[in-house]
Amino acid sequence: MAYPGGGWRASRPPPPWSALTPHPIDPMAANEPSHEKEPCAGAAAEASPWQPIAPEERRPPLLSRRQLFAATGRTLLAGAALACAVVALRDSRWRLRPPGAGHEPDFLARCIRCGLCAQNCPYDVIHLVPLTGGVALGTPELIARTGACQLCPTLPCIKACPTGALDPHITEVKKVAMGLAVLVDRESCLALNGLRCEICYRVCPLIDKAITLEPRFNERTGRHSIFEPVVHSDGCVGCGRCEEACPTDIASIKVLPLELAKGKLGHHYRLGWKEEEEG
Repeated sequence: MAYPGGGWRASRPPPPWSALTPHPIDPMAANEPSHEKEPCAGAAAEASPWQPIAPEERRPPLLSRRQLFAATGRTLLAGAALACAVVALRDSRWRLRPPGAGHEPDFLARCIRCGLCAQNCPYDVIHLVPLTGGVALGTPELIARTGACQLCPTLPCIKACPTGALDPHITEVKKVAMGLAVLVDRESCLALNGLRCEICYRVCPLIDKAITLEPRFNERTGRHSIFEPVVHSDGCVGCGRCEEACPTDIASIKVLPLELAKGKLGHHYRLGWKEEEEG
């Protein structure tokens, strides 16, 4: 039969794979008479492993409607749980932890959610994360705006921790590193607006070490001074007393975890004047 594009094609389908010889033919042996009886085409087809697959056998097994809905539901639930875990872990970085908590992932791994630190807090300012906390569920936290850490000299919360999630090597208040106070909104700060407000400075338990007042000229009035509160990271322990006492409706100064409040200078930078002071 002539092919429209040129050439010829067979009018019947090609022979099955079973009709093809799997081994090369020896030309010398091909001329010799064979005493074996040639099998018929039907027998060769039955003995060949290369049988065509019926169309109905190629289809995958169909799922029932119940199985389909069950598999879809499991997939959606797994995706939602993974998304919630990622979001909860990201949000847990904003939580203010009790003294000695340290790095957030390590703290979450060590804390067994026993609540002993909260039970032994004499001021009841340590709370346990509720059900909406995700992976942080049951871990202790402080909400500085409603109840800041009072920096007990004996640090009973650290002593009550049975797993070391709150570092037992911390025995002094000045070594507590809960976070860092940051003046997050300079526009709403009363002191920076020219009013005489020194509340965050006065309530600081490490006054003149963690927070100092820096006077500067009030350019708006041209004849007054502004006493700006300045937080020093080498003295602030992140207790949250300043945030709790801030008189604005939403605190202008807030305590943030160290990972969010501080940057890090590259090791390739050298501050010569500091090296001279230390050397």
